[in-house]
Amino acid sequence: MTQRNKLYLYGFLIFLAIIVFSDAFYTVDQTKQVIITQFGNPVGDPVLTAGLHVKLPFIQKATFFEKRIMEWDGDANQIPTKDKKYILVNTFARWRIADPLKFYQSVNNVRSAMGRLDDIIDGITRDFISENVLIEVVRNSNRTMVSSSEEKEDAVIEADSLKIELGRTAITREILKLVQKKVPQYGIEVLDIRIKQVNYIAEVRQKVFDRMVSERKRIAQLYRSQGQGKRAEITGILRKFSAGPFVQNFALFISISHIGINHI
Repeated sequence: MTQRNKLYLYGFLIFLAIIVFSDAFYTVDQTKQVIITQFGNPVGDPVLTAGLHVKLPFIQKATFFEKRIMEWDGDANQIPTKDKKYILVNTFARWRIADPLKFYQSVNNVRSAMGRLDDIIDGITRDFISENVLIEVVRNSNRTMVSSSEEKEDAVIEADSLKIELGRTAITREILKLVQKKVPQYGIEVLDIRIKQVNYIAEVRQKVFDRMVSERKRIAQLYRSQGQGKRAEITGILRKFSAGPFVQNFALFISISHIGINHI
């Protein structure tokens, strides 16, 4: 073998060694966790520590998964409450991959995991919302809400008929407990679930707005009626003031002043 051929051979061997060694080593970041697969089947324990690791080149493959907490944001779902109110409920959750080996064997990737969370969280949320009245989903306590004097009478009647037994926070905690029981089989841990938004559906929302407008019109009409009554009272006193003697007129003037001050 000539010297030139030897150089070509050595160069080829060095190039081959570089390829083999580059595929044999892999780096795990602090935010990642790894499953080693051989011909598609997991081998060994998950790699959870950051740093430089070794695997069989070409035969084994490193599959990386997120170690950090991830966000699940569901779509708004139309759900009927126990008192037959149709509402749109939008929830969100925080979750992470707790067991990467089980995660790989069950859902394989984050996209499939999101779809599985859609089914589980939306289903459990629907069951809980439909078992409770609307006020349980909206409020957390029986704290009296601030209202104007004209609204207090109606508010007292409504408050007597609607008492909070669970409240929004307790409902979300119960939803979280049930979800946490179902997701470990997929290697997932759900850390928190919250109801992001509760709203009426479009048809009901318009009726609520119309009711609010009519209620404000009723209160405005009440103020106008009170003002017209005061106006009539003052007008009657002024007529007596213009027709009576001076002493009587002075007393009437004092009465008008008191009426004006009390009205203000």
